[in-house]
Amino acid sequence: MGTLWQDLRYGFRILKNNPIFTAVAIISLGLGIGANTAIFQLLDAVRLRSLPVKSPQELAEIKIVSSNSRSGNFSSSHPSLTNPQWEQIRDHQESFSGVFAWAEDTFNLAPSGQVEYARGLWVSGDFFNTLGVSPVAGRLLNVSDDRKGCGNQGVVISHRFWQKKYGGAPDAVGKTISLDGHSFEILGVTPASFFGLEIGRYYDIAAPICSEPVDKGEYSRLDRRNGWWLTVMGRLKPGINLGQASNQLDAISPALFQETVPPNYRADSRDAYLKFRLGAVPAGSGLSNLRRQYSDSLLMLMAIAGLVLLIACANLANLMLARASAREKEIAVRLALGASRGRLIKQLLSESLMLASIGAVVGIVIAQFLSRFLVAFISREGGSLFVDLSMDWRLLGFTAGVAILTGILFGLTPAFKATGMTPGSVLKDAGRGMTASRERFGLRRILVVAQVALSLTLLVGALLFVRSLQNLMGVNAGFKQEGLVITDVDLAELKLPKERRVEYKRDLLDRVRAIPGVTSAAETSIVPLSGNGWNDSVVMLNTEPAKKGVPWFSRVTPDFFKTMGARILAGRDFDSRDTVKSQKVAIVNETFARQLVDGASPLGRRFQIEVGPGEPEQVYEIVGLVNDIKYQDLREDFKPIAFVASSQDTDPDSGGQFVIASTLPTAAITSAVKQVMSDANPTISLDFHVFKTMIVEGLLQDRLMATLSGFFGLLAALLATVGLYGVISYMVAQRRNEIGIRMALGADRGTIVKMILGDAGLLLIIGIVVGTGTALLASWTASSMLYGLKWHDPVTILLAIVSLAVVGLFASYLPAYRASKVDPMNALRYE
Repeated sequence: MGTLWQDLRYGFRILKNNPIFTAVAIISLGLGIGANTAIFQLLDAVRLRSLPVKSPQELAEIKIVSSNSRSGNFSSSHPSLTNPQWEQIRDHQESFSGVFAWAEDTFNLAPSGQVEYARGLWVSGDFFNTLGVSPVAGRLLNVSDDRKGCGNQGVVISHRFWQKKYGGAPDAVGKTISLDGHSFEILGVTPASFFGLEIGRYYDIAAPICSEPVDKGEYSRLDRRNGWWLTVMGRLKPGINLGQASNQLDAISPALFQETVPPNYRADSRDAYLKFRLGAVPAGSGLSNLRRQYSDSLLMLMAIAGLVLLIACANLANLMLARASAREKEIAVRLALGASRGRLIKQLLSESLMLASIGAVVGIVIAQFLSRFLVAFISREGGSLFVDLSMDWRLLGFTAGVAILTGILFGLTPAFKATGMTPGSVLKDAGRGMTASRERFGLRRILVVAQVALSLTLLVGALLFVRSLQNLMGVNAGFKQEGLVITDVDLAELKLPKERRVEYKRDLLDRVRAIPGVTSAAETSIVPLSGNGWNDSVVMLNTEPAKKGVPWFSRVTPDFFKTMGARILAGRDFDSRDTVKSQKVAIVNETFARQLVDGASPLGRRFQIEVGPGEPEQVYEIVGLVNDIKYQDLREDFKPIAFVASSQDTDPDSGGQFVIASTLPTAAITSAVKQVMSDANPTISLDFHVFKTMIVEGLLQDRLMATLSGFFGLLAALLATVGLYGVISYMVAQRRNEIGIRMALGADRGTIVKMILGDAGLLLIIGIVVGTGTALLASWTASSMLYGLKWHDPVTILLAIVSLAVVGLFASYLPAYRASKVDPMNALRYE
């Protein structure tokens, strides 16, 4: 330890006396280690950490494991099971000491006007008890609170919401809170460490499942056998493993699904349903859409950041080799005085590890800013993500491991080379030492070739992701994206009977259309690119053989296509002729006509939605043809879509989504709509979304990859350019005597420049050839993340090669130009 302390003090003095080298090394390492640490921090928070509950390794999720071909109504983030299925599991399972069900939701805290959303959970009575969560104030929900018909039962609030809404006041317990217009008593507060069971999402309010019918009213999912909305989890009994639990769940599955089969299922759907089987899967790390959506992207970014760190290590190895040339006489003297090679290697390596350690400390600071930037980057409008970015042993271990590895990577080879020389050759006045040897210079060339190859790989990847995002932003979605505002309108507080809802919303639309600056407005059940959807099996009538398909649907009012900027290619729009009593009509898109009418004119054709037992027949006549429109996602191929008339809906919702096209600024149109709705009825609840913003948020993953891969690609190219510049400068310095002789013998400046650029060009060519191969391999692994591009896109690869070559040759030209300005007499006197 005493020797190590001496080495560290000596290394610190060496680094202090070389401030430029030290600063370059620390900044390079800090960026490389910081980028890797930040991305690992997100991976750690999203994939590796366990839930902050008692013995999370004992938790398992109970779900259907035999099939995913379910049909019905799906709501919530993780709609695994229905409530009737949950009740059967609760009553018949034998492998868990406790089981519970939950589902995420949002509650409106405002009684009317602009909505004020809180993030909510529906939980069964044993939710908190099974998880081992204790209250910090009041009490938590228990089994006695969750019984059918409980009405306005009490709720539990999170510590975060308690602080935000009530300032942490103890008297918050016992107060009432309005959720979607219904009053609930606050029973207690959960600890600050408990954020729920979904990584990336915190909760504000937890209400018992039995209160769901009070909140949802006619849209309650509690007794719907085809209403998928719950997630079911449990804590394994001591001595029971996942395999045993799955076997027991499989054994009760036939009776369970026979008992809960939806009565309106068709025969084929019923048969598929009865074949479902339950199983248990690990759930100690919770559930997460964030994990599913961004896991591959984070792993890809981790690989990219790792390559950047490798390039930085190669750069530092080159710098260390250059520093070794300045210290060769010192090292030779120490070897001549009896110092062992191992002792010197340890000393030189300690300097490298010191640099790496300082770089790691800087990297941790950079990582904190970068990881928070990443979380903010992928957060959507209206709610930030909740990701625990606190330091833990995994993160500290990862950073320490990276620091040690990088220190060895860029320090070990220079240390071996520096101590591998013969002292006598260095101490001769004319000796040029090992730094002038072909072997030493060859190693530096190899490092530069590696930098160029890795940089080209990252540059190709960056250009692919950037061009992929450009393709997505420029894709023809079939409608306009600018100047549209989506207004969610909730009329629940008006308690309108169903027969009055269509007319009332039509009147509201007329009021909106009358606002100065509004060019058109319409209602739709499905906003394009919102991620929501509705599809049904249909059969075309009067065709032989009967043509079947599963198109997607949306209910719209007249002027929807005008508002969206879509074009009716044939037939007509919906109008006053389309009533509940008239023939049901539909407008279909081109893909519908191509797939279900074989490309012929669909006008006048009829199709029937296949319904289950006891459901009314639904036959639609096609009266219009519209251009293809993207439905759920910009990446998707055009889907067959049938638009049906809202005016013919026999079961209209108490709310709606108005699409408003306007020339007004967003703030002006939202203010005007609020005023119009308040004039109509002040109890109407409203929420606004800018359509363009919604689309951009749907491309967050692509924007993340384009932004960060672009940054890392440019950083890698910069490091490679610096490395090439350093090698060429070093080469010029070593060949100064030779250059002087050449110029004395008649070589002109152009010849000298060409000679130097030729050496640089050779390094670039070798690096580009190697890098093209690695770039193709890396691009192939990322092909699923690209849109509108092949992983081997020649334009992208050529653009990356040309860009890197131009920058590399420019960096080489500077030392070549300086070499051409050398005075031959001064060069011949060199050494």
